[in-house]
Amino acid sequence: MTKTLLTHDQIRTFNPEPNCLNGKTILVTGAGDGIGRVAALTYAKYGATVLLLGKTVSKLEAVYDEIEAAGGKQPAIMPMNLESASYSDMQQLANLIQTEIGELHGVLHNAGILGALTPLEMYDIVTFEQVMRINTTATFMLTQVLMPLLKDVDNGSFVFTTSSVGSHPRAFWGAYALSKQAVEGMSDIFTQETQNTTSLRFNCINPGATRTNMRAHAYPGENPMTLKTPEEIMPAYVCLMSDVSIRVRGQVIDLQPK
Repeated sequence: MTKTLLTHDQIRTFNPEPNCLNGKTILVTGAGDGIGRVAALTYAKYGATVLLLGKTVSKLEAVYDEIEAAGGKQPAIMPMNLESASYSDMQQLANLIQTEIGELHGVLHNAGILGALTPLEMYDIVTFEQVMRINTTATFMLTQVLMPLLKDVDNGSFVFTTSSVGSHPRAFWGAYALSKQAVEGMSDIFTQETQNTTSLRFNCINPGATRTNMRAHAYPGENPMTLKTPEEIMPAYVCLMSDVSIRVRGQVIDLQPK
């Protein structure tokens, strides 16, 4: 294990050792589909116990079965609709993890929705609130309630999912861009507030153009076969959950820099 600060390129091209996540318990939101599903399978492949959080139980059950079929440690299914879940619901989730599982070492905030691609002047308020609720407010609440668990272990890691429009907002991306700006700011503030008093680390990943359903909705005319698959970008996701990255804090890592 190295304790040197990794460059972004080293994170992007990380070559995981077998069982590099052995002994770790990692919660993945949006674990039923897309990048979240692949991240859950990948974390399990490298030895982690994975907690599968999502709103569609049948999708979570399918991921659960895939992990077990591949010989991974028994995962856990944690159904939650982030749009409607209350702060109390999330506190109950944290209590459940503490009492039934005991430890939590990492959280991948992957769940999110695109909303509408339309001028802000015309943006539907209901859709705006839905995007901000799922992408930002729920992410914040879940981070806050789970922080005590990650403080109790060595080198707890929160990984937030962002986008190029989070760092560089673009016209017509509306609530999605604003939600990702907020997530990047959240990670930065949490880093500043914890870096001198805890071993916690907070970082953002921008996966870039990836072959997912969300990308297809955003770019319906695009040929998906020209895009990287979620599997191809997993090295960085593993790196930020492993102890190799314990000194990486407050970073926004572009997995497909232009």
